[in-house]
Amino acid sequence: MDVQYNLEKINEQIEAHCKKGNITTKPDVIAVTKYVTIDRANDAYNVGIRHFGENRLEGFQQKKAALPDDVVMHFIGSLQTRKVKDVINEIDYFHALDRLKLAKEINKRAEHKIKCFVQVNVSGESSKQGVSLSEVETFIKELKQYENIEIIGLMTMAPLTDDESYIKRLFQLLKLKRDEIKALNLNYAPCTELSMGMSNDFHLAAEEGASFVRIGTKLVGKEE
Repeated sequence: MDVQYNLEKINEQIEAHCKKGNITTKPDVIAVTKYVTIDRANDAYNVGIRHFGENRLEGFQQKKAALPDDVVMHFIGSLQTRKVKDVINEIDYFHALDRLKLAKEINKRAEHKIKCFVQVNVSGESSKQGVSLSEVETFIKELKQYENIEIIGLMTMAPLTDDESYIKRLFQLLKLKRDEIKALNLNYAPCTELSMGMSNDFHLAAEEGASFVRIGTKLVGKEE
């Protein structure tokens, strides 16, 4: 697998769809390396990727130890409260804050302010985790008590479907909610960012103004 070729094609799509959506700032590409070896992760680094995402504690620790010090590490999956202490001070961004119990544990274990995305279940699927759109504002206001948490934005995962108009609508709804929270001017929740879009729909997320797209198989493949 040629990671450089993949990245070039991804960037071409991102650029085209940003132009289509009149988006002036292109999203950062997070290489999701949970299914690949350390060598493949290093391939991504060597072609210029600096953002890396993992959703398993063991994989996160292995990749962080092996990659150069200038990488930006994202924990993008659900995090059990008992594992918070092992990961929270080693990451740059956490993408899956979805419950107060987890927020309390993060706040307790954090040695500095943690940049968090609130995970939102925009589609309402029972199989997906996250706060519902209608509960986002209440949830974020409840986070004010945790001084070590900074809500920098919202995250969602779209369903696997070929219906691009539906996916775009979900991303639009997340963006609207982001704008609502941003307008509240909460100092602990600036909420300027959007984490949305994966291998199947990153181009649509770019068109709707994503700050980060999380790409695994389309970028680094799947080895394990």
